[in-house]
Amino acid sequence: MALQALTGDSDDLEELLQRVIPNQDYLCNPDRSPSLPWDRFAAWVHCICVVGFDLELGQAVEVIYPPHAKLSDKEKTSICYLSFPDSNSGCLGDTQFCFRIRQSSNRRNSLDCLLDQYDRDAPVYLKKDSAHYYGYVYFRQVRDKTLKRGYFQKSLVLLSKLPYVNFFHFLLKLIAPEYFDKSEPCLEAACNDIDCWPAPIPGKALNLPTMGIIIKVRIPTLQDKPGATQIIQSEDEIDTQVSFALPNIHEVDLFSCVSPLKYCSDFRPYFTIHDSEFKEYTTRTQAPPSVILGVTNPFFAKTLQHWPHIIRIGDMKPAGDIPKQVKVKKLKNLKTLDSKPGVYTSYKTFLSRDEEIIKQVQKGIQQKRPSEAQSAILRRYLLELTQSFIIPLERYVASLMPLQKSISPWKSPPQLKPFSEEEFMKTLEKAGPQLTSRLKGDWIGLYRQFLKSPNFDGWFRSRWKEMTQKLEALHLEALCDADLLMWIQKHTEVEVVDLVLKLKEKLVQAKQHCLPIKQNTLEKLQMHIEAIILSLPEDLQSILLKNGTT
Repeated sequence: MALQALTGDSDDLEELLQRVIPNQDYLCNPDRSPSLPWDRFAAWVHCICVVGFDLELGQAVEVIYPPHAKLSDKEKTSICYLSFPDSNSGCLGDTQFCFRIRQSSNRRNSLDCLLDQYDRDAPVYLKKDSAHYYGYVYFRQVRDKTLKRGYFQKSLVLLSKLPYVNFFHFLLKLIAPEYFDKSEPCLEAACNDIDCWPAPIPGKALNLPTMGIIIKVRIPTLQDKPGATQIIQSEDEIDTQVSFALPNIHEVDLFSCVSPLKYCSDFRPYFTIHDSEFKEYTTRTQAPPSVILGVTNPFFAKTLQHWPHIIRIGDMKPAGDIPKQVKVKKLKNLKTLDSKPGVYTSYKTFLSRDEEIIKQVQKGIQQKRPSEAQSAILRRYLLELTQSFIIPLERYVASLMPLQKSISPWKSPPQLKPFSEEEFMKTLEKAGPQLTSRLKGDWIGLYRQFLKSPNFDGWFRSRWKEMTQKLEALHLEALCDADLLMWIQKHTEVEVVDLVLKLKEKLVQAKQHCLPIKQNTLEKLQMHIEAIILSLPEDLQSILLKNGTT
């Protein structure tokens, strides 16, 4: 029987030998550190910009570092408007915030392949954003009588594809004040420090020297238990420099309420009327877009009052001041500018409110519990709630995986079963979220709504890719355990050469796609290829070797 998974119908030996197969030497290796100037910098940061306010010109990018970093005119314009608070009259002193903008074009380069590998083991919500830049801003506004406007207004903006909010805010707290005091030499020194950093590989304890101190961080991995401590420092470790261990790299006071899921629609933590997507997001000719906008300009309260969900945030309450019970209100009760803080929605909630967590948070306010502790309580609660919701989906999707005994080296890998919404719904009666969550309500309705959303589509695509790669890995393991030398004795030279080329292609793809397969399995497959080549006549051996197929 022919090896259907690997051989084709071609009987032209020359055609087989002319196939172009990538050279292994150029495969991405996440353990290899980039060596060209600014490669290490680019693994963390695209560039750092200085945006100043000119009385005649308005906002303008004054400095881009490193100088060779590329930004389109559209990107520069967006950065200028988004790096200043919309209403800055009350923002005397220093203010930090972040924004997110679309990348004008997908400018991939030779470093991108390596960067893709760095975060292959990161949770989905921490992977680099290939289509957007995150802008981390440190804005300073102080009175200055020597300036015509009467104020010094300038922002230091760090652009990165990494969503490490907490880390980059902390980094800017170190760099920006020094820059405002000592100007460009300080910025150049900071960038040179970053260019010496190790690669941002998840799971490793990273020491990042900056501005005379060492920042200690660890990027979470897929295997980490959610909520676990990320920094582990040995007791006998003696620092030669002042160091600061950052508890986490991405969480702010309350980050990512759907973690460990990834939010798959667009979101803009800060948005202004000058944004290039303003018309796209505020049009009334179609349904509101699937996007979350963070705005401060009162103009949006009137312009977007037809949106289905609006959250109004009031002034910060003094410590110890217990807020009144915040209720979910109907959208028709929103009276734009004079409305009270709260959640306004045109939707009906699916689940009942959890009074226990509300009381716990209110008690923390009364007892002046630190905000970090309050955030930890909320984050843990939301994490457990999300896990209760997602576990039934995980269990059902796992059942779509073919049994391992159905995987044969002599056939193509089996296909995954299709997802059936109705079949999944039937599983909820005995194995639904009620097993792990105390919340009551319309769980079925919530699931049906979720299955229509971009978040489900993004989650399912990711799980489908993982399972497909697992099937490919299991198929490779089956090939490694098969007696291929016995097989080639019963087939023609054309079929054997086709087998060599297909095995080589599978080996390359396994490394490029980072299949979940052990290194010794890959080595065993390489030995199979070499053994099969040695079984061929010498003229074919030399041709195969000459074509770089080993």
